[in-house]
Amino acid sequence: MKAIEHIHERYIHTRRIRVLSETLIPWIQPNACVLDVGCGDGLLSQRIALARSDLTLEGTDVLIRNKTHIPVKPFDGWKLPYSDNQFDIVMFVDVLHHTNDPMALLFEAARVASVCVLIKDHLLEGFLAGPTLSFMDWIGNAHHQVALPHNYWPLKKWEEAFTAANLKVNQWTQKIPLYPMWAGWLFGRSLHFAARLEKGKLLEMKELNHGGTLPLVTA
Repeated sequence: MKAIEHIHERYIHTRRIRVLSETLIPWIQPNACVLDVGCGDGLLSQRIALARSDLTLEGTDVLIRNKTHIPVKPFDGWKLPYSDNQFDIVMFVDVLHHTNDPMALLFEAARVASVCVLIKDHLLEGFLAGPTLSFMDWIGNAHHQVALPHNYWPLKKWEEAFTAANLKVNQWTQKIPLYPMWAGWLFGRSLHFAARLEKGKLLEMKELNHGGTLPLVTA
C-alpha cells in the first residue's frame, strides 16, 4: 500500500491538482465567492486562489484534516451550514460519489449557490467502469479514511439529477488529462467529466459527444 501511495502522490496527485485547476478556473466569473464542498486539504482551492486573486474561497468537509490550505468548516455530510444563495459558486470535485445520497447534496448546492455549481465527477460508462473507479478511489482516498460507497452514476442518471435540481449545463467536458499517457488508457477513458451548472431554466441534454462539449437545447 505504501508503494502505491508513493506512486500516486508523485505521478498523479500533483498533476491532478494542476489539470483540475486549469479546467475549472475559466468557468469561474470574476470576483466570485466560492464554496469548495468536500475540499480535503484545500490544495486545489489554494491553487485556484493563487491563480485568481479576485476570488474568495472557503471549504467545508466532513473530515477536517490537521493541516489545510484554506479555511475549512465542518458539516454533517447532508446539510450545508450556510444560508440560501450565500456563495456565488458551490464546487464538488470528486465528492458526490463518496456520499450516500448525492442527490441531497446536489439540492443543497443549488440552494446555497446563487449563480452556478461546478462538478468534477465520474461516469459509470464503458467496459469495467465500476471496478476501475472503485480501484482508483481506494488508491486515492482509503488512507485518508474517506468513505467509499462507490456511488457512481451513468450519464442518464446525472441528467435526471441536474433536471431535478433545476440546474442547466452551461459547460461540459470529458477532456480532462488527469493521468500521464502510460496510465490514461486505463484510468482516463470516458470515466471523468467536469460540468458548470447554472441555476435557472431547465435544459434538455442531448446525446453526448465523448471528449468534447455537450450539445444543449434550452427548454
